[in-house]
Formats: sequence, C-alpha cells, structure tokens
Amino acid sequence: MALDFYEKVWHNGKFISWNEATIHVASHVVSYGSCLFEGIRAYETPKGPAIMRLADHVDRLANSAKIYRTETSFTREQLRQAMIELVRVNSVKSCYIRPLIFRGYGGLGVNPLNNPVEIYLLAWKWGKYLGDEALKQGVDVCVSSWNRIAPNTLPAMAKAAANYMNAQLIKMEAITNGYTEGIALDHAGNISEGSGENVFVVRNGTIYTPPLGSSVLPGITRASIIQLAGEAGIPVVEQVLVREILYVADEVFFSGTAAEVTPVRSVDRIPVGKGQPGPVTQQLQKRYLDIVEGRAEDKFGWLTYCN
Repeated sequence: MALDFYEKVWHNGKFISWNEATIHVASHVVSYGSCLFEGIRAYETPKGPAIMRLADHVDRLANSAKIYRTETSFTREQLRQAMIELVRVNSVKSCYIRPLIFRGYGGLGVNPLNNPVEIYLLAWKWGKYLGDEALKQGVDVCVSSWNRIAPNTLPAMAKAAANYMNAQLIKMEAITNGYTEGIALDHAGNISEGSGENVFVVRNGTIYTPPLGSSVLPGITRASIIQLAGEAGIPVVEQVLVREILYVADEVFFSGTAAEVTPVRSVDRIPVGKGQPGPVTQQLQKRYLDIVEGRAEDKFGWLTYCN
C-alpha cells in the first residue's frame, strides 16, 4: 500500500520539510523502541476537513507518555492546535495523522531518562486500511499462534511502538497463510485483539468485546462503537471471550481508526454467520461513517473542523 505523504512536518514546535524529518541512527528509539504514537484520521466533509476525536487521541498519547515516564514541554492543547495547523498548512482534504513522541540521540544504554524527547507530527493520504473492498465484503482472518503481551510485561494501555513488534508477528503470519488479518489471544488463551484493531462479536442480538484486562488497547473507535450501539439500543457487554465464540458468532467485526468498522466474514476458514457482513455490523458501520464523513449530525461532538 503506497503512501502519499504531505510535505510539511511539525517537529518540536516548528514546521519543516518532509526531507528534513530525519533522526540519527544512534537515537534511543532505534535500538530500544522508545516511542509512543497515535493514529488519527482527518475526514473530508461538506464543511471542510475534520479531525475525528482529536482530544481523545491526544489524551491517549499523553497517557502513553506518562506511563513510560516520557515528559514533554508541550501541553495537550498545544499538541491539538499543532495537529489542526498541520492539516491547514498542508491544504489537506483528508489524511491520516501520525504523532510521534520518542527518545532521541543521547546515551546508548537501556536507561532512556537522559535522552532528549522528540515530537513529530506527520500526515499522509491513506485509503482503507484492510483493502478497498473490506468494508463492503468483509475480511478473512485467522486466530494467531502469537499471543498478545501478558499483564505486567509491556503495558497494553499505552500505544507504544514496542508493542507493535508483537503486532507485526500477528500480521505477517496471517498474510503468509493467506488471511487479511489475525486475531490474537491473551496470556490466558482468551480473545484479545487484532494486530491493529479491536474485536467485537455479535451473538443473539448482543455485542460482546474483550475488556481492557485482556491486553487490548483502549481504542478510540472502540469507544465510539460502544456509544453508537447504546444510541441504537443494542446491548454491549465487555467480558472475557473464549476463542470458540468466534466460530459460532452471528457476526464479528473489527474497529480502529485505520480499519474503521470492518466486517469479518470468516475465522480460520469457518464462515461467520452467513459468511457476509451482518445487519448489526452494517448498521454501526453506516452510522459511524455518516457522522465522521459529515453526512449526519455530529451529536457526540467528535469532529474538530480545521478550516
């Protein structure tokens, strides 16, 4: 999937060109993965470009940095305004925004505390994360042989680059075996999440999703889907989910900033329901996209307009 990057990048309070946005190979992040990041979408709407749940993403970024004792000199409000300005200076209609907070060039030992903290904000044009037809037709997934990180090893609540080495193993295994994505289990063998998505299961009219204790990232889109289900009167239960519920579910779907609301049509070659997107998934997907793309009233205050 080729990426079309925008020219201007925000670095520590100033805009620089794409070609200037480089780091030294001896930066702490290169050897030790000491990076916190976010994935945020700005959607094209009839009122101009709008960033989806900007404050919530910045809050999660700041919380990730706090967990890893990574102090910055920029407030949450300054980071929010910088992302709005990033959209403006690049004359963006829609984009994917990637904020990065990482440990730069300094000491080369494991201890990160004496290394400078760098912040970059970049943006690029990005289509449908799991493929152009994924939202309409659904995707085929497998249960990964790789488990998600166990409690008290790496903090799953932090969106940290190091966690995504685990995610890469899940993703590569799935692709190598002919699937679009993998669903990982937690340390106890229960459902956790995909390589970059939260998981929802629909069974007998109720939506189920694993709790944070199952090593899942507290997804912003996950929270949005729970809100939309509540609006629609569809019960949502956060509980530990055994693997086999994936095989007998009426519907399964992913949520995520990149994946949005993506139906799962099969798991381990077993069709989910009728092997096509189900009515609950389609209802929530349509409602979600109608709001973020500006076709429906933003009653939840999710959108921050940038024009």
